[in-house]
Amino acid sequence: MARTTTTASTPAREKNGSGRTGEQTASDLAFYSRAMKAPALLDAAERLAERARSESWSHAEFLVACLQREVAARESHGGEARVRSARFPAIKTIEELDVTHLRGMTREQLAHLGTLDFITGKENAK
Repeated sequence: MARTTTTASTPAREKNGSGRTGEQTASDLAFYSRAMKAPALLDAAERLAERARSESWSHAEFLVACLQREVAARESHGGEARVRSARFPAIKTIEELDVTHLRGMTREQLAHLGTLDFITGKENAK
């Protein structure tokens, strides 16, 4: 997806250090974040840019911070999307489980299973 931008000089607009106006940069950022399907990047970019300026980040540090925000948002929303696409009738957690109907299972055993320690220990769930 190619995009060309015009750099016509408009005296009424404030230029940033690159000779581009803030409006042009914001417009391009919105376009490219949509093209990349990276909405979290668009949401975080201005705040991160302010922080990068105040803390004198390098370009690489700024880029890493932007990408970290996008990856975190995708990981968060990915799980939610998978649950929605599974069309479960309701979302249930271990804390909400009524253990009175479970035979031979105590609340403590259920809490232990909820820690998932048996996975890291490569053991069967007990």
